[in-house]
Amino acid sequence: MDFSGQYLTYEDFKRLGDTTIDLMSFNLLEFESRRKIDVRTQNRLKNVSSEEIPQEVKLCEYKLINSINEYVKSVDEINNIGNKASENTDGYSVSYLTADKISEVMLSKNKQLDDIIDTYLMGVVVNGEHIMYLGVCWW
Repeated sequence: MDFSGQYLTYEDFKRLGDTTIDLMSFNLLEFESRRKIDVRTQNRLKNVSSEEIPQEVKLCEYKLINSINEYVKSVDEINNIGNKASENTDGYSVSYLTADKISEVMLSKNKQLDDIIDTYLMGVVVNGEHIMYLGVCWW
């Protein structure tokens, strides 16, 4: 697979302090985080050379990758325990995560990712244009 156009390279990722994610996992997580950035910036970074990618974008992607990876691990744990929310062996009762609870967790994670993007990318200018600018409606 081709993972060209990365905003943050694996070498930069490791230099920022993470050594727990292997290269293929990084490539998949980087692609997902880059897509989230591209959606929010309306693809304003797609044709920017890697040397011109602002530090804020690289740091944003670092945070997104770690946050998404954390979420993937927690989902894997939920799948391994069969969606059990709690278990009591005293009187033996088991409660499970409901679809509503899972949906709530997913919404919370999406909000967290949006907050990361807002925090790091609001006010960043590339090629004379604010990358988060969404335009103004005049009626």
